Amino acid sequence: MIASPVDVARIRAALRRPGDALPRTSIGTVPILWNNVDLPDLAPPVDAGTVLDEIARTGFEGTQLGYGFPEGEALKDALRARDLRLAEVYLSIPCTVDGPTDAAPAIARERLALLHEGGGEVLVAALDISPGRSETSGRADAPGTPRLTEAGWQRLAGHVEDLAREAAALGHAVAWHQHTGTFVETPDELARLMDLTDPGLLGICLDVGHYLVGGGDPAAAIGRYGDRVRHVHLKDVDAAVLARLRAGELADFPAAIRARLFTELGAGILDLPAVLAALARLDYAGWLVVEQDSCWGPPSESAAIGRRVLAEALRRLGAGAE
Repeated sequence: MIASPVDVARIRAALRRPGDALPRTSIGTVPILWNNVDLPDLAPPVDAGTVLDEIARTGFEGTQLGYGFPEGEALKDALRARDLRLAEVYLSIPCTVDGPTDAAPAIARERLALLHEGGGEVLVAALDISPGRSETSGRADAPGTPRLTEAGWQRLAGHVEDLAREAAALGHAVAWHQHTGTFVETPDELARLMDLTDPGLLGICLDVGHYLVGGGDPAAAIGRYGDRVRHVHLKDVDAAVLARLRAGELADFPAAIRARLFTELGAGILDLPAVLAALARLDYAGWLVVEQDSCWGPPSESAAIGRRVLAEALRRLGAGAE
């Protein structure tokens, strides 16, 4: 059942108050928490209408395109009925050590079309998880870890710049999402791609959870890249599971997800106040997208926890800035 507009407005008003930090941001979530398309056996499937209802009822303003969601005008209608926006569409680019495969441009254009036809805002691009990299997730400096060749880096940079030009012509930004288990996981690998691409074309979707797993400090990354950070995924990391992943006790990245590597905001090692303070110094006005790949209990409960932890952190930061 769709929550009434009055109920949604009240929930959002309770979660975003005058004086909160980062008032120009929008706050969304990723529906992978309800339906993990990579590991569908983690939980029973939830129909798209129910997912959208729960996203609205837990106080979010927008969503990533999710599994089973309608497309085009039907998607716009479904979002409008719940006063939601399409924050992003996620693009996973097939890639080898020699760069994006020949199939990559067509896949990218299909995802860009879904974004545009659905009235969405940002195309979030990342690489597919790759054999060899998945097994060394969280410890990509391990000997024998596959890496992009020099030709692979050049091919990747050219591909994403071409994509960003196509997206800009349609009125959309492209933001690069570094992702564990791929050829762009570590802070050094993200830096390499950023050095090879035009800042005016390609921004960053800083996924703070993946950046932590890759060995980085998300708040420091925000300070380093500044206005190039144009989209943010907020996710927390379970310390014990991360330690097992780095010790090689978990076979690969999917095994870490099954062990609940990513947890509710506030329950892991992420320094959320530091991340938000770094964004506030930029007067960041993009999306804050709360993400959690899997959970132990009902997805709506984890979503509500994440949203309320974020609300409290923004309230505290706003109060401290006065």
